[in-house]
Amino acid sequence: MTVRFSNESPVSPPAIEKRARETIVHGVALHDDYAWLRAENWREVLREPDALPDEIRSVLEAENDFAQAVLGPEESMRAALVKELRGRVKEDDADVPLSDGAWLYYARHQEGGQHPIFCCVKQGGGAEEVLLDGDEESQGKSFFELGAVRHSPDHAKLAWSADEMGSELYSIHVRDIGSGEDSAEEIVDTDGNLVWMADSLGFYYVRLDENHRPAEIFRHRIGDDPAKDVLVFDERDPGSFIHLRRSQSAAFAIVSVSDHDSSECRLIDLRDPDARPRLIEPRAVGVRYWVEDRGDRLFLRTNADGAEDFKIVSAPLASPGKAFWVDEIPHKPGRMIVTAALFPDYLVRLEREAGLPRIVIRHFASGEEHAIAFAEEAYSLGIEELLDYSTRTLRFTYSSMTTPEETYDYDLATRERVLRKRQAIPSGHDPSHYVTRRLFTIAADGESVPVSILHRADLRLDGSAPVLLYGYGAYGSPTPASFDSDRLSLVDRGFIYAIAHVRGGSDKGWRWYTDGKLAKKPNTFGDFIAAARHLIAEGYTRAGRIVAEGGSAGGMLMGAVVNLAPELFAGVIADVPFVDVLNTMLDADLPLTPPEWLEWGNPIVDEAAFATIRSYSPYDNVEAKRYPPILALGGLTDPRVTYWEPLKWVARLRAAMTGGGPILLKTNMGAGHGGASGRFEHLDEIALQYAFALACAEGRYETEAASG
Repeated sequence: MTVRFSNESPVSPPAIEKRARETIVHGVALHDDYAWLRAENWREVLREPDALPDEIRSVLEAENDFAQAVLGPEESMRAALVKELRGRVKEDDADVPLSDGAWLYYARHQEGGQHPIFCCVKQGGGAEEVLLDGDEESQGKSFFELGAVRHSPDHAKLAWSADEMGSELYSIHVRDIGSGEDSAEEIVDTDGNLVWMADSLGFYYVRLDENHRPAEIFRHRIGDDPAKDVLVFDERDPGSFIHLRRSQSAAFAIVSVSDHDSSECRLIDLRDPDARPRLIEPRAVGVRYWVEDRGDRLFLRTNADGAEDFKIVSAPLASPGKAFWVDEIPHKPGRMIVTAALFPDYLVRLEREAGLPRIVIRHFASGEEHAIAFAEEAYSLGIEELLDYSTRTLRFTYSSMTTPEETYDYDLATRERVLRKRQAIPSGHDPSHYVTRRLFTIAADGESVPVSILHRADLRLDGSAPVLLYGYGAYGSPTPASFDSDRLSLVDRGFIYAIAHVRGGSDKGWRWYTDGKLAKKPNTFGDFIAAARHLIAEGYTRAGRIVAEGGSAGGMLMGAVVNLAPELFAGVIADVPFVDVLNTMLDADLPLTPPEWLEWGNPIVDEAAFATIRSYSPYDNVEAKRYPPILALGGLTDPRVTYWEPLKWVARLRAAMTGGGPILLKTNMGAGHGGASGRFEHLDEIALQYAFALACAEGRYETEAASG
């Protein structure tokens, strides 16, 4: 197959060698001509990208060259898009400061800077002190991503972490704030997070094992050799991950051990230099809980006792087990409690009902409640973390698809709301020039699926508009109808931007998630297709004018829907797409496979799960049919969706398709799951995707002859 872009000369995709491999699983023969593209030394490649075998590297580089050849004529459009995208970024932006004792802490960017600069200033004024300059630390590094940046309780030290490969292996460093110098100690192979002990003489952190899984918690004493750090907890179940965070009161480090079905928490007393983690309640199948402390009582958000959309309970700190749990906020079906925050006198919860969020505040002494809500059809709310537990100020954010993010400080007692920051759009933005709406479509099984849309107020809704339809739908992660200035580059060119809030997320409560996982995973794909067809039926667009977009698990969604209904789409953008689902779930050695069995099913031992995954796995369901243009994006050091998944998918698509395309793959050879690390480098990637979407909507690709 050759591809002609506009009036340019045709170019041909690289030929990828087929090497037949057959495996038998549950009596079924699986044929994979491209299995050889999975490097046997993939663990080494995550740490040393140069270790990738030359024959595989040459394939990836040839794919990059082909993508560049096809997309090359759009360089001027990409340059224009980058200029627009950057014009909406306030380059010298700064966060709203956080109060902690005598100091205010904040991060800011400088003009032209790619990375944040972390600073502090004395309460009441004074000279700014730069604690960590991300731009300076990134010098000479092809990839640089900061993880945690945490000052010690005595404000004398700074512990910070960074990933320099894109493989999510973070090294922790310790800096003396007075001198600005880092000590010689370096803690490698961590997940990037840490929690300081109350005496400021050490901290806790999570170390990743040889399979890239967060499996151990260590205590490090400042100045000690990290090799001698004390192991305080480990989790040997490969299906569970460890997470570490500080409680809002700063009294405890909270250790969460979770899989996609259940969780348990332990408390580490940060005031005890030799503390051991204390279990709250052992794991039970299907039961999840989250915990915070308030003096001598704990408060837990949990789905125990059939509370599908979660409730809030409390228990004595001295006897925190489930037998002592008392309901504080009872379960209400359809009202999902998303998270909660504790203050000495108030309990704050973020909840979502009918797809819309609100913040509810309860006064402990009186039991009185009041809510913070907004009037737009679709919007997003978030609760921000504060460093000062004793405050009565709640910080929250608000945005909608038309309204840039606003940060508020809210007095929980007086109910006074103070706007602390409004996201600036230097090139200008008038919300009245845009319309956001919440639509509902009916899926094949009768479920009502929300769809959020954004378009210009002056757009003629005559069915001719192109649409970028985004979807994710996994892990219970909702897709908020929040502001994203980047989208305006498409919307201002006549696009409708739409979000399909498909099952697999928790947009309509926890059942919305469980109805889109395991055996019910195909609901996610049906919901997305129903959303596309609804936009056509309602006269917003027409078949062949929709560009679909999704990443990671949303990339799997892209692969599935383009197999099921390719005629609907003008193009597909699949960012780090999880498309080789069956082979990955059959490979227990990969970093995320054992934990993922509770999300997708374990095809190794469960024949029904094998059949279900095989029925939708995008790579395994490529057929001899016409496919729309597809742009797949990957990262060489991605530990979540390994580079060979999109590579194999692209190869099989080209070999099987009878027409359409082109099928393009661009692999970032120096980054992982999140793509480029700098804030402006990231804009280059968005511009690439948007230029592709515009070209697809304009029908600017032509293909000549079908491959065999």
